[in-house]
Amino acid sequence: MSTASGTTTTDGDTSTKGAYVTSGEEFTRDTAYIEDRITTDGRHGWPVEPGRYRLVAARACPWAHRSIIVRRLLGLEGVISQGITGPTHDRRSWTFDLDEGGRDPVLGYERLQEAYLARFPDYPKGITVPAVVEESSGKVVTNDFPQITLDLSTQWREHHRPGAPDLYPEALREEMDAVMRHVYTEINNGVYRCGFAGSQESYEKAYDRLFAALDVVSERLGTRRYLMGDTITEADVRLYTTLVRFDPVYHGHFKCNRQKLTEMPVLWAYARDLFQTPGFGDTTDFAHIKAHYYVVHEDINPTGVVPKGPDLAGWLTPHGREEMGGSPFGAGTAPGPVAAGEEVPADHTPLG
Repeated sequence: MSTASGTTTTDGDTSTKGAYVTSGEEFTRDTAYIEDRITTDGRHGWPVEPGRYRLVAARACPWAHRSIIVRRLLGLEGVISQGITGPTHDRRSWTFDLDEGGRDPVLGYERLQEAYLARFPDYPKGITVPAVVEESSGKVVTNDFPQITLDLSTQWREHHRPGAPDLYPEALREEMDAVMRHVYTEINNGVYRCGFAGSQESYEKAYDRLFAALDVVSERLGTRRYLMGDTITEADVRLYTTLVRFDPVYHGHFKCNRQKLTEMPVLWAYARDLFQTPGFGDTTDFAHIKAHYYVVHEDINPTGVVPKGPDLAGWLTPHGREEMGGSPFGAGTAPGPVAAGEEVPADHTPLG
């Protein structure tokens, strides 16, 4: 059963990491998550409360990377703590092997699975990131990754930093929801349909569908700096986490190889524009990204060899998008320096 994070449980599979490809079938994502929400009125039993919750994420995972970016852009570091797992996992769970003693320093857990089982002793599904965990009880609250970031924007507004961007502006929501739906179904998930295709036919269908969608967003971004206009929104966060992984992983590992990102001029410039914006590049860990995909997907890359490239220097080259007008934070301001202890290692990023 494939899940949002890539954690899998497959009957009859004997690999240590789990199986991702079902021979003869196209990839279908399991989208059933723990749908509890943390809200200002606490209607799900989880009220907004600074210091109560911990965001557990992996820099390797595109779905989790969204939450890392949004938390930083909104300045919620002092309100919601953050735990980072290692880039790889086994078939059971993501693990806290980056922390001293291999345990999360707040939750005391070795595995994120422990938070799921603390609330659901017979939890039957894959253990996914991002997950929000209640610190006092150690119980998972939600792993509904699309809703987590929207709630950070709307439900935690009282705790946003001064100058924080409005990532989900009410006046744009109808159009924005449609754009994000297209980005998710056709691009975010589209690369996985290519990579986990179990037949030539399903792969070629997924490939054509993915690049048709990339052409659509490229055309859109040819006339505006960001997906929704002159400032960044959550739509840009969602597209960025796929684009930044495209050349290191999806082009080769997932066979999304009509072109590299660096060969798609509009999308490459747009991606560099975001990468050079505080909150995006400074949360991007290329070493974790490559280790996750090439090590965990044993059925696609059985040797476990992690590519040395691509050269990352291009991410810091001028992009020219500022000539289109607009600014990433509009009337607001950029977030300050990355919180102490949350920095991406210098040798994992060209920003180092």
